Amino acid sequence: MEEEKKAEKRDNKNDQRIWSWGAGTEGQLGTNKLQDEHLPQLIHQPSLSSVSDLACGGAHVIALTSGGKVMSWGRGNSGQLGHGEVVSNSLYPKIVTSLNAYFITHVSAGWSHSAFVSDSGCLFTCGDGSFGQLGHGDYTSHCTPLKVSFFANQHVAQVACGMRHSLVLLKDGSQNQVYGFGSGKRGQLGVSKDKIKSINLPQVISAFEDAEIVQIAANGDHSASLSVDGHLYTWGRGFKGFEDVHSPQCLNSSLNFSKATLGWNHALALTGEGEVYMLGGNHLGVLSDHQSINRPKQIPVDFREANLEKVPGLDGIKIADIATGSEHSIIVTGKM
Repeated sequence: MEEEKKAEKRDNKNDQRIWSWGAGTEGQLGTNKLQDEHLPQLIHQPSLSSVSDLACGGAHVIALTSGGKVMSWGRGNSGQLGHGEVVSNSLYPKIVTSLNAYFITHVSAGWSHSAFVSDSGCLFTCGDGSFGQLGHGDYTSHCTPLKVSFFANQHVAQVACGMRHSLVLLKDGSQNQVYGFGSGKRGQLGVSKDKIKSINLPQVISAFEDAEIVQIAANGDHSASLSVDGHLYTWGRGFKGFEDVHSPQCLNSSLNFSKATLGWNHALALTGEGEVYMLGGNHLGVLSDHQSINRPKQIPVDFREANLEKVPGLDGIKIADIATGSEHSIIVTGKM
């Protein structure tokens, strides 16, 4: 009897299921329907039983399996699904067959483009390229993932897709470099103090010459990175009430962060002690701090420090992970 219980526990552990809900008119829920869902719906696809990571874009989803395979579904009008053709939408997950020869370890989804990193450090991109966000040296869109030749002899560790721009974290021996490409009108590329409309080839962000970056993030017209010693850098469109920042600025804080995520109007930062802080807007309650919301509006002397606030209502709770959507946030709690 005891052995049967153990076997049942193992089966339950291996019985991974994926659920989706919300806007679904582009097929992004993977339910084989073009409709919104107000409650979580089980995606009935056996191929999703071993998913290790998910990336959600404007209206498409990329799934990465533990075996290094990639599937995608949802809106495909710009080729962002990578299936070799432009489609209005895909109602269920389909394997990106052109990547089958590679073991993919990291994926990212922008508004209408996608990016994939292999275990050998190769970068592939597809989808809308009209702002140069694919990094191929042109403004052409591609419906099949194409290797970014700029990094042919280098090792890409991470990629992050924003609305119309992309960031790449390059592992170069003991030093990591960050590159930006695509739309730069709000400073989100971080490659120049002057305004840049767009660039179509990766350009290094020189502000990190003295910092070892271990994580990058992008969403909307925002960009962020974390250094190995826990310093948070942000650049791009200014959070509500503040000017755009055209080069990475280190947050003036004594806190050490372990992860950062970006929404359209806010950012979350997780400390090594399991506390969550927020930068940016309180629109739609993403801050949930009524005192902050009703506080008289004024521009502080050092807004980057004053605008960082601990998310209220979490005292005594250790946070294990964080995630942000365009205008919402999610936290995963752990034991203290």
